[in-house]
Amino acid sequence: MNILLLGSGGREHALAWKLTQSPLCTRLYAAPGNPGVAQHATCVSLDSADHAAVIAFCEGQSIGLVVVGPEAPLVDGLADTLRGAGIAVFGPSRGAARLEGSKGFTKDLCERAGIPTARYVRVTCESEGLGALDSFGAPVVIKADGLAAGKGVTVAMTMAEAQEAVREIFSGRFGQAGAEAVIEEFLEGEEASFFALTDGSTIVPFGSAQDHKRVGEGDTGPNTGGMGAYSPAPVLTPELEGEAMTRIIAPTVKAMTDEGCPYSGVLYAGLMLTRSGPKLIEYNCRFGDPECQVLMMRLGSDLVELLLACAQNRLGSVQPPRFSDATALTVVMAANGYPDTPEKGGRIDGIPSAETDGAKVFHAGTALGPDGVLRASGGRVLNVTGSGATVREAQERAYAAVDRISFPTGFCRRDIGWREVAREGG
Repeated sequence: MNILLLGSGGREHALAWKLTQSPLCTRLYAAPGNPGVAQHATCVSLDSADHAAVIAFCEGQSIGLVVVGPEAPLVDGLADTLRGAGIAVFGPSRGAARLEGSKGFTKDLCERAGIPTARYVRVTCESEGLGALDSFGAPVVIKADGLAAGKGVTVAMTMAEAQEAVREIFSGRFGQAGAEAVIEEFLEGEEASFFALTDGSTIVPFGSAQDHKRVGEGDTGPNTGGMGAYSPAPVLTPELEGEAMTRIIAPTVKAMTDEGCPYSGVLYAGLMLTRSGPKLIEYNCRFGDPECQVLMMRLGSDLVELLLACAQNRLGSVQPPRFSDATALTVVMAANGYPDTPEKGGRIDGIPSAETDGAKVFHAGTALGPDGVLRASGGRVLNVTGSGATVREAQERAYAAVDRISFPTGFCRRDIGWREVAREGG
């Protein structure tokens, strides 16, 4: 069948790479894609916000499945439009995508369904937010309610920092995403990411990972979209995964059905592993970036078969996902100045020589210049991924690949996977 993949980042390069490994994929189109995606797909100019244009393209190219990579088109209701036109789509409806599109909606749903999460309040203006801080103290977590590209969250360690975060959200920096805010209790523990596929009734686990959100080594500096990740996350033991499925994922899927918004797609739970068990930090309604890259490196199943079964409400009829026992680890090479003002246009060389010893380089923010030279076009530019029997081995292979790449105007963290390497005794 012909497949259309929407998106342009490292997540979409990883998805394109895996989708085209399926015998079910006749031809893959991507919109808009990037130079890495173009190695596997025919890239086309198509605005995902123009629903009529997407429908026309799907009909014209006999698209049998649309895979939506990023969250914005899902929150915008593209999946509803596609389903209304009889086109199979992997991704939740607008109503179900509120789990990512509104943090306040998710917190309220958790409260109604008894899903373990942090104590919170929702606020709609600066004065209300500043006043609410008194009932939490510091440390405290402040979040813009809507989509803010991973940058609308502040873990404030002092009251002064918390007050500044509230003011920033209501200053207009995040646009409509900052029209409301959620103030949350600070949870003690270690974070992990847990993924599940669901068609609204059947739910199957889809692996775990640990992301590194902070820009600086030792998890310092401002939050980013993610500076690296590894999978699986040993800290999320089978027992804890089972608890997350029973107490968090399954009740959420049921609650969404009860709300009249059955959830179909991937449900990505950011968890805090506290002394009293896993608690939900937040949901995403799509694959994580860069978590998707390490999951795809380990996935042994046919991705098209799984995503199509989700889209056609028959997930229970196919074999559950199978993953390699190996560890995959990805390092984000970002442009200097990221996450604030990344320097664009920097030359990149050496990717072919980096893809040895099982390493894979996924393009994120790249573009080909008029001279045919690969250049940086975004904040997060490359996802350099290695695999190995241990986190230490995967880390060594990923950084060996990083060192073969020439990107003078870029940087990366040199400690991705540091917690687990320490636990391994590395």
